[in-house]
Amino acid sequence: MEIQELREIIRLLKDEGLTEITVADGDQRVTVKRELPPNVGAFVSAPSQDSVSAHDAELPENTFLLTAPLVGTFYRRPSPDDESFVEQGDMVKAGDTVCVIEAMKVMNEIKAEASGRVRDVLLDDGAVVEFGQPLFLFERP
Repeated sequence: MEIQELREIIRLLKDEGLTEITVADGDQRVTVKRELPPNVGAFVSAPSQDSVSAHDAELPENTFLLTAPLVGTFYRRPSPDDESFVEQGDMVKAGDTVCVIEAMKVMNEIKAEASGRVRDVLLDDGAVVEFGQPLFLFERP
C-alpha cells in the first residue's frame, strides 16, 4: 500500500468522525484506529484538524513542528548500524529526509516540509507514533 493511500484512509477516518476503519484489497488488509480524548463522550464529534494542529498555536513564532503523516514506528536512522538522519542543531532543507516511519513493514521516509534548524527531536528511536503526533521542532532560518 502506498503512503498516499494510507493518507486517504486516515483522511476518510477523520472526515467521517470514525474511530476505526478497515480497508481490504485482495489479500492486503489495513486497519487504522484512533482514540478520542477520555473526556469526549460517545455523541461528541471527532477532533477537527484544528485540534491536531493545536501544538502549533503554542509555539514561538520562529518555530514549527513536523508531525507524523501516518501511524507506525519512528526511527531516526535508516538502519541500526547507520547514523541518525539529523541531530539537534542540524540545518535541513525542505525535502531532506529526517526520519523513517515503519508501517506495515514498509519504511516510509519522512521529509522536512520546510527549511530550518532542528531545535529538538521529540521522540526516542523506536517509539510508536500516531497520525499528527509531533516528531521534530524546527527553528526557521
